[in-house]
Amino acid sequence: MLDEPIASDEQYDILYHALKEYENTHPTEIDYTSPTQRIGDTPLEEFEKGEHIKRMWSLDDVFNTQELREWLKRILKSYPDARFVCSPKFDGASLNLLYENGKLVSALTRGDGTRGEQVLQNARTIQSIPLQIPYAEKIEIRGEVVISKDDFDALNNTRASENLSLFANPRNAAAGSLRQLDSKITAKRPLRFMPWGVGECTLKTSSFYEILKNIESFGFSALPFLHLCAVDSQVMAKNAPKNTPSLFDDESNESSLESALDSLQKQILQVYEELKEARESYQIMLDGMVVMVDSLQMQDSLGWTIKSPRFACAYKFPAVEKISRLIDVTFQVGRSGAITPVAELEPIEIEGATITRATLHNFSEIKRKDIRINDKVVVIRSGDVIPKIIKPLSALRDGSEREIIAPTLCPVCGKELLIEEILIKCQNLNCHARVKESIIHFASKKALNIDGLGEKIVYELFDKGLISGILDLYSLKKEELLVLDGWKEKRANNLLQSIQNTIGVELWRLINALGIEHIGEGASKKLARQFGLDVFDLSVEQITQIDGFGEEMAKSLCEFSHANKALITQIFTLLKPSVPKLDIKATNSTFANKSVVITGTLSQPREHFVEILESLGARVSSSVSAKTDFVLCGENAGSKLAKAQTLSVKILNEEEFRELLKKE
Repeated sequence: MLDEPIASDEQYDILYHALKEYENTHPTEIDYTSPTQRIGDTPLEEFEKGEHIKRMWSLDDVFNTQELREWLKRILKSYPDARFVCSPKFDGASLNLLYENGKLVSALTRGDGTRGEQVLQNARTIQSIPLQIPYAEKIEIRGEVVISKDDFDALNNTRASENLSLFANPRNAAAGSLRQLDSKITAKRPLRFMPWGVGECTLKTSSFYEILKNIESFGFSALPFLHLCAVDSQVMAKNAPKNTPSLFDDESNESSLESALDSLQKQILQVYEELKEARESYQIMLDGMVVMVDSLQMQDSLGWTIKSPRFACAYKFPAVEKISRLIDVTFQVGRSGAITPVAELEPIEIEGATITRATLHNFSEIKRKDIRINDKVVVIRSGDVIPKIIKPLSALRDGSEREIIAPTLCPVCGKELLIEEILIKCQNLNCHARVKESIIHFASKKALNIDGLGEKIVYELFDKGLISGILDLYSLKKEELLVLDGWKEKRANNLLQSIQNTIGVELWRLINALGIEHIGEGASKKLARQFGLDVFDLSVEQITQIDGFGEEMAKSLCEFSHANKALITQIFTLLKPSVPKLDIKATNSTFANKSVVITGTLSQPREHFVEILESLGARVSSSVSAKTDFVLCGENAGSKLAKAQTLSVKILNEEEFRELLKKE
């Protein structure tokens, strides 16, 4: 239900603000379940304690098929017709919700199982917790507060950008978010509530499975991977002795018991394997499967030990978070030239796989986490194919640890690297690690626009040995193409002609085609217009004189020029790029050297107006600021128009724009 919205974000925002406006003028009419009541309340000084009506028990763990079989055997001896509910065990923070007269009145953390902390203010901010349910009697609905893997990564990325400590895993993130004294912080966290059971309950049913289905009908998220397992009826009939009150009440029926166990265990293990296989791709962290007797009467009869129920167990998955030693760091060059540090680990086993490497992401993260060679580190897979290091165990250091030093030369081609705070990149277009990617970008639409030379074709030509760099495109022969599968004369001629058409290309397109870090289409046009064919002979000081160019952009361009000096000379000689001269008329234009932003829907594509404005010497920008001179505004303009009005920027509609053009 929550993943299928019936209104767009825009429609929701309009309705939300209309509701809020009405509630501000009619405060006595605010409904308990209004979405405005989920935004968080005044921060608390501390959490109050509260008692669960029925105790929240911990489950006994089983870790292998033999332990599971022994547990099942104990139950089947007393209840040969027992059915079992299998459900996922979520890895989050347990929460007990109390509803009275259909309204949410309490939300307690597990605590010691008897008493927990009252986090009602925070629970009300979680969208997947209904504030009201269609059930009037008192009921405790229990579940797990979780964060999806994608939301966890996004949350940690945000915290990293704000120089805040990172959460070690989604479970810690969920628990930490739920226990915020300021519920406005909780409201900003992407928490979800996944129900898995009940405490106090007067639902008219004798089946735990039916209880879970009832909870779903109340508006809670559906419990995934839910299965009901039982001893096969044919096995029961075949092995049942005559005139025996219980199928397995004496030792003579041991073989019957084993047959029944075989049947039941096969079903449960099938569910377990399905869940374990889905574990990597499923967005919520899972750490096992709960197996529970379905009959509530049998549950009461089986009872509890001092700490756990006898009628349920948790069949745990193998651990995915392990400790290893970081013995070295190697540097991997990606297709774009970006350098990624990779940790070489002492071998550890995670889910049956031997792990010897883990990503360290970038050097900024290494520095922030203070990870060192020879550290003992926490390694987690967290649903990712490539394991990653969460943190070092600095308390275990013995003085042998060494700082991880960032490379200055590319480990593949040996060329000097572009080094920034987070990014370290090889800019050498001929570097074997990135050459295919550089050719793909070179041929793309916003670059040289070589029709018929997409990613798939580039890979085919490269893998067949027909090209090994950008310049090889211009020595391709028709005979070489015709021997490839699916290539006919017309296709080969079209590609070769498209390549030849790039000779004499506009300089800005060639600059953009080279894929220089931080230098996109707009920057390429500015460079071409300002410096012409001398663009790759500039100093940092010269480049930073251009409006909108900072030191980072300037250093990137200079480093690229240095790394590819010979190749750039060859490309310029071969392609003879053109530098259109600025029309004399344009130097006296209303738009010459003016900053213009285009927003909204116009009668023709945006590129049409960009071309006109740039031919008149304008700088077309993507965002409105105090330095903006004009905003060309079409229909359905949004925030850019509003900001221009706030800053008193001159706004032109299309008709006014064309009137000005007539005067040029």
